[in-house]
Amino acid sequence: MAETGAGAGAGAAAAAAVAVEREDFEGRLALLWQGLRAYVLITAMWVRSTLAYRTSFVMMAIGNLLVSGLEFASIAIMFSHVGVLGGFTLPEVAFLYGTTGAAFGITELLMGSTQRLGARVRDGTLDTLLVRPVPVLAQVAADRFALRRVGRIVQSLAVLGWSLTLVEVDWTLWRVALVAVMVPSGAAIFGALLVAGAAFQFWALDAAEVQNAFTYGGNTLLQYPPTVFAGELVRGVTFVVPLAFVNWLPALRVLGRDDPLGLPGWADFASPAVALVCCALAGLAWRAGLRGYRSTGS
Repeated sequence: MAETGAGAGAGAAAAAAVAVEREDFEGRLALLWQGLRAYVLITAMWVRSTLAYRTSFVMMAIGNLLVSGLEFASIAIMFSHVGVLGGFTLPEVAFLYGTTGAAFGITELLMGSTQRLGARVRDGTLDTLLVRPVPVLAQVAADRFALRRVGRIVQSLAVLGWSLTLVEVDWTLWRVALVAVMVPSGAAIFGALLVAGAAFQFWALDAAEVQNAFTYGGNTLLQYPPTVFAGELVRGVTFVVPLAFVNWLPALRVLGRDDPLGLPGWADFASPAVALVCCALAGLAWRAGLRGYRSTGS
């Protein structure tokens, strides 16, 4: 009888624990949905504001496209003097450029405003976001949504499309799938770096340049083959800050190139998993930074 009662008590406790976990999971989903909805509403407001002056928007978008295009123009000029760069031809480097540029362009469009968090912390305007019944990260990311940044995405996708018509690749189903996964996975990795950098600004107050070193600097780094860089740098952007998973590792597999680090073959397909881990870690960093924020008056 006692054993039966103890078993029933244990079963009830387990059921209660499951119910609590389920409620917690449902609460997180509701919070995520609330954040996404708020993000869409805020960005829609900024888009309407931008399109109220359509000529200005078109000029800004074209200017953004041309400025980002100068980066590839410099690469093309370089190849007018050399046949290959680190063993890579111009179409292959263009493939690297297009994949990282499109990934970073998407992240910059959707979350580029997070780099201004340090200024909000310094002038106290972050406090106005805390009192609203909307996740703070959604508000920070959507603030001053700059639709003109779509120019970088268009330019990078154009270069990527051009490179795909010229690279000598035996296209198979898994290679096509790998190219399709590279851009969204790379965008998620860049997004995680932006969020982690924003979280760091809760303590550093003005660390936008540090954040930019890993995002804008990382985008520039990944435009070139890994074979032109020192092995220590390649290891650093693979095992410390996993930028290599944005395009280097999957691109080497697509192009049929050897991995300079000699990693196992499955690492070339790990970009989605790495992106999920980076996003989870960035989320933890953001929560820690937000909880440690004490306003400018403290």
